[in-house]
Amino acid sequence: MLTPERQEMILQMLQEQRVVTIPEFVESTGASVSTIRRDLIELEKQKLLQRVHGGATTVSSLRYEMSYTEKETQNRTGKHLIAAYAASLVGQDECIFLDAGTTTYQMIPFLTGRNVTVVTNGLTHLEALYEKDITVYVTGGLVKDKTRTLIGRGAMTALTQYSFDKCFLGTNGVHPDNGCTTPDPEEAAIKRQALLRSNETFVLADRSKLDKTAFAHIADLTETKLIVDHASSKQLTAYKKLTSIKVVDS
Repeated sequence: MLTPERQEMILQMLQEQRVVTIPEFVESTGASVSTIRRDLIELEKQKLLQRVHGGATTVSSLRYEMSYTEKETQNRTGKHLIAAYAASLVGQDECIFLDAGTTTYQMIPFLTGRNVTVVTNGLTHLEALYEKDITVYVTGGLVKDKTRTLIGRGAMTALTQYSFDKCFLGTNGVHPDNGCTTPDPEEAAIKRQALLRSNETFVLADRSKLDKTAFAHIADLTETKLIVDHASSKQLTAYKKLTSIKVVDS
């Protein structure tokens, strides 16, 4: 298969699936892993796709947001490492806010035995917290089906009743100039409110979120601490000027 034909197939697969892994590209095109990687690098330079760990995704608009199920399949190993480290920061008897999201969800098994109290706006979190016998309060509010998140006035009002030792937030983008961002202004407002009611705020961002910007601003980097699974030396230099950043890559 000629290079233009193969790259056209890559773009067509992304148009149909939005997120495609390297093994899927290899199987469909019959090309080697190294060839697919070169194609992805070239297509990213042309701004036709965005490389992520283990594959590629479509070039996202500032308002585009993957569903919870799509997010769940992305960089699972990295998210697990981030979640384990984040949970290790939670002390005995603390009250914390767990943002809705796939990385914060993975923190739950690591929170057992600490008598923590959790407030969350994540519908997916409720059963897992209950099963681990963790005290949990849910914000209430409008159900956003795509991300299984509670948002709106009800959620905002509920958060004003609490104060947190720590809060743990997911994000769609982290950028030195633009801070932490997400596609939905209502979700951004919930995250912001939790941050303002917390003694410490940790943003959990796998490698695909670094140097990215979405539509709605959550916080400047100076207001948060970052936990990531990978960062280049250039990225570390940029982010360390603004915030504490912990890389958990093994």
